[in-house]
Amino acid sequence: MREKKIEKYDVVIIGGGPAGLTAAIYCGRARLKTILIEKALIGGLATYTSEIENYPGFLNKPKGEDITNLMKKQAEEMGCEFKLTAVQSVDLKDEVKKVETFRTSYEAKAVIIATGGRPRITNAKNEENFLFDKGISFCATCDAASNTGKHVVVIGSGDAAIEEGMFLTKFASKVTVSVIHDQGIMDCNEIAKDAAMKNPKMNFIWNTVVDSFEGADHLEVVNLKNLKTGEIIPVSCDNCFEFIGYVPNSEMFLDQIEITKRGYIKTNEKMETTQRGVYACGDIRDKWLRQVATAVGDGAVAACAAEKYIAEEENFHELILKPEKPVAVLLYNAIDQGSQDCLLKMKDLEKLYSDSFAFVRLDVYKSSGMAERLGVKEVPSLVIVKDGKIVDVMCQEMSQSNLETCMNQHYICGCSK
Repeated sequence: MREKKIEKYDVVIIGGGPAGLTAAIYCGRARLKTILIEKALIGGLATYTSEIENYPGFLNKPKGEDITNLMKKQAEEMGCEFKLTAVQSVDLKDEVKKVETFRTSYEAKAVIIATGGRPRITNAKNEENFLFDKGISFCATCDAASNTGKHVVVIGSGDAAIEEGMFLTKFASKVTVSVIHDQGIMDCNEIAKDAAMKNPKMNFIWNTVVDSFEGADHLEVVNLKNLKTGEIIPVSCDNCFEFIGYVPNSEMFLDQIEITKRGYIKTNEKMETTQRGVYACGDIRDKWLRQVATAVGDGAVAACAAEKYIAEEENFHELILKPEKPVAVLLYNAIDQGSQDCLLKMKDLEKLYSDSFAFVRLDVYKSSGMAERLGVKEVPSLVIVKDGKIVDVMCQEMSQSNLETCMNQHYICGCSK
């Protein structure tokens, strides 16, 4: 078997939608060696949107691909590399992350996951002929305005289907909803159901699923099948919206990071996953709103967090793990009075023990990454590190005499080796 080529990067971004592209722009601007890997189409699902009305700063209702093409060009100008290939596997648990493709093993200090997801489809006959810009849509927020004065069909009866259907009535002349249940039964909440049932623009066809989609170059008819009688009900329409769920592209990461029961990746506000140095942004995240604008924000945060992580890891190795002498690390908060007092005491300690210890001061005010790396939750704290291992932590009663006693203990141990 042919041995794979190994390429090293600061950051590998998996996924080329708006979130991944934004992360690429920010990583490139931070002078991080970055590569973005996308298996299909740069721009993701956004490229299939014929008009985007609600992305800030664009008044001419651009196509989704117009925006994402600009993002790609900007990322390239920032120095980001692009690779169109599928990721086969990942190993994210070690300090050096590995992203495997067919020919290459990419090694990175940090990985940003922006794999997004895909709408769940009905798998009815001819469906593939009308996906996205040919009559079948999956986002009312994106495509409602282009359906002004038209008749649209909605598939589904969950919260998303009914709420998006209600939104469509602000533009469309008629909204026909195919519901799989008996009359009056829906999967949405009762408030949404009552509002939808009272809306004069909404029409419901009960006990039905899609049998087929028909049309020439564009969707013209949705054939619904009655589940009780088998009757085929043709519904002439201008477009169809499917709201029967969303499938996150997270299968590859199931044994690597924490994922919700629905398949979304859990992150905090910094887009950090449960694995150090691994971030997730965009539609793959467990979050409330999935839009181009929110994906862009996620990507910016993920990239900035990755940059900070890489810098802190480099400092950790250089300042704490690399020195041959024991290291005395003072973790403090610059705006905390107790920390300020400890800083003054540390200056005296440095004069007494400069020959025997390396001294490091870490301000946790802007970032707590280094403190977390050392397992410290309280500040001020003094951490003694020997041979890359934490041998003592002092976080209470940090008087001058107690600090000197701590230093003397390890100074004596160091001399006795």
